[in-house]
Amino acid sequence: MLVLSNRGPVSFGRDAEGNLQAKRGSGGLVVTLGPGAERDGALWLGCASTPDDREAAGLGLGADHGFRYRPVIVERDDYQGYYDVISNQTLWFCVHGLWDLPRRPRFDRHWWAAWRRFRAVNEQIADAAADAAAPGATVLIQDYQLALVPMMLADRRPDLRTVAFLHTPWCSPEELSVLPDEVAEAVLSGLAGGGACGFHSPRWAKAFDDCCQELLGRAPATFVSPAGTDAEDLRIVATTEACRREYDIIETQVGDRTLIVRVDRMEPSKNVLRGFWAFDELLETRADLRGRVVFAAMVYPSRVGLAEYQAYGQEVQGLVAHLNAKWSSPGWTPIVLDTEDDYPRSVAALRRSDVLLVNPVRDGLNLVAKEGPVVNDRNGSVVLSRQAGVWDELGDHAFGVNPFDVSGTAAALGQAIDLTPEDRARQAAGLRKAAQSSSPLGWFDDQLSKAVRPGR
Repeated sequence: MLVLSNRGPVSFGRDAEGNLQAKRGSGGLVVTLGPGAERDGALWLGCASTPDDREAAGLGLGADHGFRYRPVIVERDDYQGYYDVISNQTLWFCVHGLWDLPRRPRFDRHWWAAWRRFRAVNEQIADAAADAAAPGATVLIQDYQLALVPMMLADRRPDLRTVAFLHTPWCSPEELSVLPDEVAEAVLSGLAGGGACGFHSPRWAKAFDDCCQELLGRAPATFVSPAGTDAEDLRIVATTEACRREYDIIETQVGDRTLIVRVDRMEPSKNVLRGFWAFDELLETRADLRGRVVFAAMVYPSRVGLAEYQAYGQEVQGLVAHLNAKWSSPGWTPIVLDTEDDYPRSVAALRRSDVLLVNPVRDGLNLVAKEGPVVNDRNGSVVLSRQAGVWDELGDHAFGVNPFDVSGTAAALGQAIDLTPEDRARQAAGLRKAAQSSSPLGWFDDQLSKAVRPGR
């Protein structure tokens, strides 16, 4: 069995002496795919893209960390075009509905050069998989960065059973039509050319089906399987000394005040700005909450090499500074902004939260919305965007919001804060049960069951 993804489950860095060291990844793919890949001994192929990763791959350094991992060396310029320009600035913005259309996108000769690199890297991954796979093997192809691989692999190895899983949302045919016709058709044909395509939500599967019907004139096989969080692993982290230490620090900062928490990457689809605007409006309209509520935002840098992300991060930090200057009083700082990627601190914040805000513009799933209820100690509630894929599972027990409605989000935060202890306990119990209704291994096995040879 093979697992294919943009990055592998292990990355390389330097220790104090300058020696290469392997580190297990902590992203969503490792959390959801890792248990199944370890259980079944899958060979995981991913791009060796950083200088340290490429050097380690060139030296043949292995890294188990529970995984059989084989890095595919991708040259820096190829990776930049494939990942930064096409994956992050184009396809990500398209499926999440993020483009500022009067200004972006711009499909010029530089963009088309990046598209050729995107195709070349997908071919490189397909070649590596075709070479590594045993006869009749199962191949799990993960996410939109490898959109062309399913069809490429089917051409190279028609004996393989494949499935492609998309961790992003999907867009409407009208949104997809912004892409050049050739590119939109290549992406859809590439994904539809394998065994089956999976999504976290029926909405995204339907949107993909609509796009395929309109552009290709046919509907590929699709399935829906929302990934689960590893509840046991989360609880172990929550009991570590590092997490307890961070919990105590948060308690000191917050005291007996109500705590609103968000844990996100610093990027436009997560809708961080509107979350802070909603908090500002909450304080404007609810004088009784001034001095009584703290908003702890764990928002970590993401894709810092891209101008859009740098600008967004700067705007977030500027807004936080403005709101703290506007509302602070002696002994009360209303917003605590943490921009360092500290997993134990994030888990500690989820444990301590009274209200968890998850308000993405659009999201394939959103694991944080599941992780919060699993580890929370205070019967915390969740204010959740209806455009998150996880809304399908948690919506009956959360305060739903239109992610663009700042006033509606402010009102939902107020309602969550005002819950009676009885209603809070009832909602929290429903959230915990729903959040644990699926597991990483169950989701992994769903993919295995849907993997078939192309055309079958």
